[in-house]
Amino acid sequence: MTAPQFSTISLDIEDGIATIWLDRPEKMNAFTPQMKDELIAAFDHTDANDDVRAVIVTGRGRAFCAGADLSSGGDTFDYDKREGVDGRRDGGGQTTLRIFRSLKPVIGAINGAAVGIGATMQLPMDIRIASENAKFGFVFTRRGITPEAASSWFLTRTVGLSTALEWCYSGRVFPASEALEHGLVRSLHAPDDLYPAAVALAHELTDESAPVSIAMTRQMLWRMHAAGHPMDAHRVDSQAIISRGRSADSHEGVSSFLEKRPAEFPNKVSTDMPGFFDWQDEPPFE
Repeated sequence: MTAPQFSTISLDIEDGIATIWLDRPEKMNAFTPQMKDELIAAFDHTDANDDVRAVIVTGRGRAFCAGADLSSGGDTFDYDKREGVDGRRDGGGQTTLRIFRSLKPVIGAINGAAVGIGATMQLPMDIRIASENAKFGFVFTRRGITPEAASSWFLTRTVGLSTALEWCYSGRVFPASEALEHGLVRSLHAPDDLYPAAVALAHELTDESAPVSIAMTRQMLWRMHAAGHPMDAHRVDSQAIISRGRSADSHEGVSSFLEKRPAEFPNKVSTDMPGFFDWQDEPPFE
């Protein structure tokens, strides 16, 4: 499956790993409505492409994403005055909800400044690693607006309520060391080592695991960590383990272990996700 071509991002696929590059380096990868549409299309492609086992998101140049493109001046966040924008919905939230629905693991490789939507878009990524030079900022109150991109749901679950409130109230920009201290990122790396570390991590997560099992696991854990009772998880877990236990993947996983050889899992995410759950459902926006 040929990767699509984009204008504000780039999509590379090599050895089972898709890399989405935010690709406006001359603008510090500032976020635009077109970038939102292209990111959604890129994740549509990676989900449909069985050659992709994991996705890395990083930035081209010295920034990850410096936030929304402010070239419209004071009207930047006035949706009534912006052409081609759904005046009812936050574009950052449309992006993060699409990442949330991903059937492939998502790794954020935060290579530089990550401010505003540059900070919030990474929250639904499974694991974030960062350059030692990266900086983060939930700067919305300093721009006279509020947190977006569904970050009022994601951020507290990532770093806790008190830290989320401190960062969002003040809107201050803070160093990668503070992001590491509070669990926003998993590890820090020298700038030249960041992307190789992300690729190595992507292989570690996926090389020996069944793609359908990974896709189901990702959605089960993301959705159930906000469930109201463990019984909600038990219902889904029960159907999942029964479904997977019947699968060719399960037979291959056990046989390969007993025979002391690498597994060759036959099931595909594009065709073999079980039907007892809508793995990419999204409640309507009303």
